[in-house]
Amino acid sequence: MRFSVFQVSRKGGREKNEDRMGYCYTRDAGLFALADGMGGHPEGEVASQMALQTLASLFQTEAKPALRNPARFLQDGIQAAHHALLRYATERAMVDTPRTTIVACVIQSGMAYWAHCGDSRLYLVRGRNLVVRTRDHSYTELQQALSHVVPLDARYNRSVLFTCLGSPGKPVVDIVGPVPLYARDRILVCSDGLWSVVTDATIVDVLSSRPLAEAVPDLVEQALRNGGPHGDNVTVLSLEWEELAEQEGASGISTQTLSEDVFASTIQATMADTAPIDLDEAEIERSIREINEAIQRAARKPR
Repeated sequence: MRFSVFQVSRKGGREKNEDRMGYCYTRDAGLFALADGMGGHPEGEVASQMALQTLASLFQTEAKPALRNPARFLQDGIQAAHHALLRYATERAMVDTPRTTIVACVIQSGMAYWAHCGDSRLYLVRGRNLVVRTRDHSYTELQQALSHVVPLDARYNRSVLFTCLGSPGKPVVDIVGPVPLYARDRILVCSDGLWSVVTDATIVDVLSSRPLAEAVPDLVEQALRNGGPHGDNVTVLSLEWEELAEQEGASGISTQTLSEDVFASTIQATMADTAPIDLDEAEIERSIREINEAIQRAARKPR
């Protein structure tokens, strides 16, 4: 595999950043994921961190170096994250459970598979065209999908999600794939802090017209400006798929030289018996900066 990746997370106007993101890869498979801890419930940052940790841990266990069934992995991994949150709350006798949305994408054998629960989104952009984006698990999107079949009762708050991880009921998880990837295809995952204040058309235009290292920060800055002093956390992770045949002048991360037992991750992959570390804003931004600097150094190395 060969891909480029860039990611940014900002607190916005909120007291703390409850978004988490990251990626893992082996020689033959990659996992890219983002979770948005839900306000109105306790410890949203714990929920999002635990969700990503659970996925990363399962990926490390099962990608040897490829996943047997990427779609099944996404289904099982997201359900495992949901149950981890329920156990966390039960063990601490919490009145309410930490909750989070999640969106995750697996790339393997030139194919993309993705899954989501809630309103964190995935966009697939090819050239200057939006190929697909995920549909939020909100009453707004539900009404749009069913408007010609069953009108939605006006008493519902249409912006409210009807499913997430950590909720009392079994979460709804939409899974797509396999979807073939072509050279220069770009995938973007983001929290609602981006798409709620930046239009889909703008996201596609910026993502398709600039290098990732410029497009991702630009989109985040637009969201922060549009969101104003009370804006939400804004988190964006984007990757560009590159065909291995394009060796000359290629940039980004190549996994072909990795041995079968190598696992690389920007997500803490081992679940501890205690609560996950609560990273403050400075630690999050420092970690992201170090990752992006390492990627840029790798891209400058002669091939």
